[in-house]
Amino acid sequence: MYTPQFSTRITNTSGNIIREVLKLAEQSHIISFAGGFPSPKSFPVEQVKQVIDELLLSSGPEILQYGSSEGYPAFREYLSTWLTERGIAATPDEVLITSGAQQVIDYMAKAFLNPGDGVIVENPTYLAALNVFKSYEAQLIPVSGDANGINLEELERAAASGKAKMVYLVPTFANPTGATTPIENRKKIVEILEKYNLIMLEDDPYSRLRYSGTPVPAVKTFDKEGHVVYTSSFSKLISPGMRVGFVTARHDILRKLVLGKQCTDVHTNNLGQRVVYEFCRRGILEPHIEKIIAQYRMQRDLMLEMCEQHMPKETTWNVPEGGLFLWLTLPAGISTTDLLPVAIEREKVAFIPGKPFYADGSGENSMRLNFSNASPEGITEGMKRLGGIIKETLKNSK
Repeated sequence: MYTPQFSTRITNTSGNIIREVLKLAEQSHIISFAGGFPSPKSFPVEQVKQVIDELLLSSGPEILQYGSSEGYPAFREYLSTWLTERGIAATPDEVLITSGAQQVIDYMAKAFLNPGDGVIVENPTYLAALNVFKSYEAQLIPVSGDANGINLEELERAAASGKAKMVYLVPTFANPTGATTPIENRKKIVEILEKYNLIMLEDDPYSRLRYSGTPVPAVKTFDKEGHVVYTSSFSKLISPGMRVGFVTARHDILRKLVLGKQCTDVHTNNLGQRVVYEFCRRGILEPHIEKIIAQYRMQRDLMLEMCEQHMPKETTWNVPEGGLFLWLTLPAGISTTDLLPVAIEREKVAFIPGKPFYADGSGENSMRLNFSNASPEGITEGMKRLGGIIKETLKNSK
């Protein structure tokens, strides 16, 4: 029998705890706050069907054929204009259509990281990004964050150490904390990148989902020398199943990302690209976003209300102005990893423990709650159950 000899790269890659928890949470009797999913009730099924029918009737053979690695030209032209109107100057040749923003993280690692290279990440940050960087045998350099995003003094110290090659940030409605970096901090981040010759990936999947407060320009808008690569996605806006995202970068950098695309999946799904482009071109997207913003705002507000009602006074949480998550912190010494199986088995409610989001393995007393994919009834009952088990755990720990 063949004995597999796996690469160090894949051997050192851990499984995604979110996917493991979701397997348990798929059971119909479980109230799940575990995923980062948009609500299936938000999917524009009928509009997608209509657009697909029309596209296949008018351009079926073209859509079913191979496409260019860079993406559908008219879509890239549209995104170029959209980005430029928002302060991110980009020509169509500086836009690449990708299979979601997740793919861009992989391409950036492929293009820039050799084994042992350092990547500065906020502590905590997006779990799947950490796994990508680990798979390329990079060294993670965690920098603490708070309600204003990454700590600038620590960021500069990490950059000055000479150990880092790349910075990865989700500066708007961060996953998992929901934090948003203020404008002045964004400008300072760019100054640090310029001073220490670092490349940064700005991952921006949530900024269109704002429920309160004032919009903040992307970090990329302050970048005049090409230090910031900007990526976003339509997964949270239309459908994650279509796997359509995009990235913009300086032309020489983008060409390397295109090479990564050609080595991976050749091009992004033609049909998905064309559907998303038609949503944009026909003016379907913006009213749809307003609709889901109203829905998610209500669900966010309800979950915050339930926190006030059911969480013990020792627990703290954020009040996100957008995105999909609440971030809860319990008193030190309480393990949400240990709490999870009890919550699922006894109370039939699921969440994601905070520890996997920390590059240094801390955060044992934190948890991420998703409000977008839960019904109002589920939020009301699930938060009551979760608050009860947290209170019980705190009482037993004294």
